[in-house]
Amino acid sequence: MVMTELAGDLRDEGDELYALLATLSEEDWQRPTPFKDWTPNYVIEHLFMGDWMNTISLNDPDRFVEISARRAAAREAGQITMGLEIVDEDVGQGAELLAAWRAQLHRLCDIFAASDAKRRMKWVGPDMSVRSAATARLMETWAHGQDIYDLLRQTRPAHDRIRNIAALGVNTYGWSFQNSGLETPQPIPHVRLTAPSGDVWTWNEPDENNLVEGPAVDFCHVVTQGRHIDEVGLTVVGENARQWMAIAQCFAGDAKTPPAVGERGW
Repeated sequence: MVMTELAGDLRDEGDELYALLATLSEEDWQRPTPFKDWTPNYVIEHLFMGDWMNTISLNDPDRFVEISARRAAAREAGQITMGLEIVDEDVGQGAELLAAWRAQLHRLCDIFAASDAKRRMKWVGPDMSVRSAATARLMETWAHGQDIYDLLRQTRPAHDRIRNIAALGVNTYGWSFQNSGLETPQPIPHVRLTAPSGDVWTWNEPDENNLVEGPAVDFCHVVTQGRHIDEVGLTVVGENARQWMAIAQCFAGDAKTPPAVGERGW
């Protein structure tokens, strides 16, 4: 049941983003978003490759290892490439790429839904569980989807499926500090968030002096580094909570500096 629901959340997130992208003109596909000037075309190439690599890992782990080694070697040689040249099909650009991405995402969701949540799978770095992989795909789809909404200056509908992203944000408290070369302060803050539905989600021991509280959407924006903490409606109490929200990062990779106020928000 866990993976059926999580895969369904990922599929729904993708379908909603697909509906938005289907409205883009040819010119829109090449406009720079507020995120590193990535165009919508580049965003969807990135999402496609992530979904494709997850599918390869689940279906053919040995091939995944070989492909990962080739991509790492290319990066070390200074080649700037998304990696689409190794994909089994020509995914095209713009609307053609969009259709290919949606089909790939649906294939991956079918695999996730039929998998054991605890099954281990290979990834870049340590192996991870299928549940973690599906949560990461949902986070990536939601976070990069926000880039498109920001480009188009459109208000995004909010759904309770972002609870998966909020939980990931809480669970990466220690990672955020370790990745920045900092000692992890204890105890971890209490997190109390209001869901889009109005439900209240809580994590960790109650502590009014060590607290992050507010809209779940705002928390997800901060931990995915889509917004600066000073431009969202979160209440942050206590030194541990303040330090965390200044560097929170729920995604893998080197430590990143959160965007400045107004850099991505509007």
